[in-house]
Amino acid sequence: MQGAVFLLVLLGAMSGREALHLIHLPATSTVAENSPPETPVHKFSVNLSASLSPVIPGLPLIINTSPLTDGFKVNWLSGIDFEVVTTGKEQLDFETGPNIFDLQIYVKDDVGVTDLQILTVQVTDVNEPPQFEGNLAKGLDLYILEGANPGFIYQVEAFDPEDTNRNIPLSYFLIVPSVNFRLSPNGTLFSTTEFDFEAGHKSFHLAVGVRDSQGLGASTTLQVNIVNINDEIPRFTSLARVYTIPEELASGTIVANITAEDPDDKGFTSFLLYSITTANRYFVINQLTGTIQVAHRLDRDAGELRQNPTISLEVLVKDRPSGGQENRMQITFIVEDINDSPAACTKTTFSIMVPERAAKGTLLLDLNKFCFDDDSEAPNNRFNFTTPSGVGSSGRFSQDPAGSGKIVLIGDLDYENSSNLAAGNKYTVIIQVQDVALPYYKNNIYIYIFTKPENEFPLTFDRPSYVFEVSELRPAQTRVGLVHAADQDHPQNSVVYSISTGGASPQYPNIFWINPQTGELQLVTRADYETTAIYILRIQATNGEDSSSVTVTVNILEENDEKPICTPNSYFLAIPVDLKVGTNIQNFKLTCTDLDSSPRSFRYSMGPGNINSHFTFSPNAGSNVTSLLLATRFDYAGGLDKIWDYKLLVYITDDNLLSGRKKAQAHVETGTVTLSIRVIPHPTTIVTTTPRPRVIYQVLRKNIYSPSAWYVPFVITLGSILLLGLLVSLFVLLAKAIHRHCLCKTGKHQKLPVKKGEMKATKTEVLVETIHMNSVFDGEAIDPVTGAVYEFNSNTGARKWKDPSTQMPRWKEPGPHRAAPSRAVTGEGARPPRSTSEQDGLSSKALAEDTSPGSRNQDGKLGTPKSRNPALTSWASPKPHPGK
Repeated sequence: MQGAVFLLVLLGAMSGREALHLIHLPATSTVAENSPPETPVHKFSVNLSASLSPVIPGLPLIINTSPLTDGFKVNWLSGIDFEVVTTGKEQLDFETGPNIFDLQIYVKDDVGVTDLQILTVQVTDVNEPPQFEGNLAKGLDLYILEGANPGFIYQVEAFDPEDTNRNIPLSYFLIVPSVNFRLSPNGTLFSTTEFDFEAGHKSFHLAVGVRDSQGLGASTTLQVNIVNINDEIPRFTSLARVYTIPEELASGTIVANITAEDPDDKGFTSFLLYSITTANRYFVINQLTGTIQVAHRLDRDAGELRQNPTISLEVLVKDRPSGGQENRMQITFIVEDINDSPAACTKTTFSIMVPERAAKGTLLLDLNKFCFDDDSEAPNNRFNFTTPSGVGSSGRFSQDPAGSGKIVLIGDLDYENSSNLAAGNKYTVIIQVQDVALPYYKNNIYIYIFTKPENEFPLTFDRPSYVFEVSELRPAQTRVGLVHAADQDHPQNSVVYSISTGGASPQYPNIFWINPQTGELQLVTRADYETTAIYILRIQATNGEDSSSVTVTVNILEENDEKPICTPNSYFLAIPVDLKVGTNIQNFKLTCTDLDSSPRSFRYSMGPGNINSHFTFSPNAGSNVTSLLLATRFDYAGGLDKIWDYKLLVYITDDNLLSGRKKAQAHVETGTVTLSIRVIPHPTTIVTTTPRPRVIYQVLRKNIYSPSAWYVPFVITLGSILLLGLLVSLFVLLAKAIHRHCLCKTGKHQKLPVKKGEMKATKTEVLVETIHMNSVFDGEAIDPVTGAVYEFNSNTGARKWKDPSTQMPRWKEPGPHRAAPSRAVTGEGARPPRSTSEQDGLSSKALAEDTSPGSRNQDGKLGTPKSRNPALTSWASPKPHPGK
């Protein structure tokens, strides 16, 4: 692109054309102040470059001004002609703003050729007319007191941008001459006469003009108001002075209208202000109109008005709120009594309880003690009572004497009477209390009379005694029976039932509960026939007035509800693996009892745990004593049996299922017995008849920890890492020592010397024994060879001698007719099975022997597990079942 521009410039130069530039710029131009928008300022053209590339649209453009202004812009005229005009966005004021602006005009064509020129614009001054400022420009109100002496009123002032700045005075004049006012050339307004408000001189309208030195002018208006002077006392025009009004007028009711006038302003009474100077709470006056209204309740029958119904007030009228003329007048209100309070009673509803045996003529109620009339004067405060009426009152109640308000009993109120029962023993008496004067106000009085029942009949049960039966199998809350007690009195009072005596058992103070409202007898817990067969209860009933009691006999029906109980309930047995079938295991017997079954009713069955049906009971039914027998032999070698510990759950049922029946005849109960049986494997020490081979023992140990002991593997792992590092360092040191001092040849392996009496063909064998470490030894056995007692873990197979201090004698070297021990270590006789601590020593010694030259076979190879003598491993206990 730069090469192209250079080429175009070069061609332009060769063709004699000039580069892009603005014509008629830079330049200086003028514009009048306050010019409207689009006023032309300066025209210019653009001379295109030799390439004739057009100007970019939107250019030329004013890119900067000094000082900053938005008052100018560039308009396109035609072709390459342009013009700078005003925008109207900013006022061009010669007196208050900048007068000279430098406009930077920028142009650019399509090939990137640019030009920048400056246009200087000077704002010229234009003469402007004078102006009235502030409120004077909109017109001004002036006030003059009536009777004031002629003289100065107001100084009129205007502003001219040109003359005021040059201190050239403006000329003021009245556009319409007035005989009452004069305006000096410097703008001072004078009054020429004394004004009288009552004569009609209330306001004047003046038009004021002003001119500058060039003859331009402006005008405004002045409203001159004459202020009235208050010099006359107001006069009351209303004639009434005494007003009679009834009581209880509503608030806001107009009771009087006070009027007055002011000679200073006749016909404009709204300018007078009225007020009541006497302190009172009953009336208020409208300060503008003079109307008096009720402000508080006028109660002729209470308070001060009951004693004196006359209210005197003083009314004040003023022609101004303060500093004016005033006048006063006395008026009086007399409040009249009206019959506005009906006869009333402190209670309009009465409830009376009358005993059913009350005598006729008994005074029940005197209404005069509760009724009154608040009216202050007769006959407004007098009243009487109407004849009683109401449901059930006829023939039972009346007034004596009539209209007196004294209610008396004239009929029968027996509670059990059928007619009274039909009425519900409740009666309603309605009486009206009414005024004797118009408008005869009435109020209803309601009297509710209730008959109070009296205890006339005793409380008795519907039976002299009760006998109920309930099965001892029934659960708690079972209904046993229902008792009921009542009397002939009405209404029937609620009866409350309770157990006073009886119902106790050895475990509970009472095995029965009676519903206090319904009398239903229920079980609190199951009854036991074997403990108590018959209960005799004493049940008491009371209704708040009387009480009565009755005997209740409850017979408990016997059921088969007791489970068989056997001795022992749980037992541990240990049997040898080769026990003969049919043998009574350790002479074990069960002896069972049942409180509600005969000894011949028991049946015995095996529950879960009798795997491969090795165990049975004999007899299995018809007796309360039975023996545990081995039913089938154990077969661990053949793989039929896997477990060594059996946990048997024995069921003992009292269902009387003898051989001839297959279904129970009644409810049955079942007891349970738990038996733990451990099968003891063959002894661990076996006498061998083969020559003692050279045996290397490699013992692998594995500890078994509880899964919840999370810290154990962590500690073991950390210790293993540290031990491994220690071993590596020791092996490195040992290798260096062997490298320096070992004199052994690397040729053939030396043969181990064969002791006298040993067979040369004996091969070195490696016996691998995995021992699961567990500190719990839950079984014991006797070694048939040594007679020593050892302990073993039935789950892991680990063993140890019961007494760690016991030392077994060394076995002598085997002769031609003597069998070698089953566990032989080179240079030592066989020992009994070791404890955990002794096995650790054996393991380290076995590792040492495993590295000796004599640990290899005749072919120079290390002995493998295949070369073991089977007799040497027969001492190891059988592995437990994987599921154990």
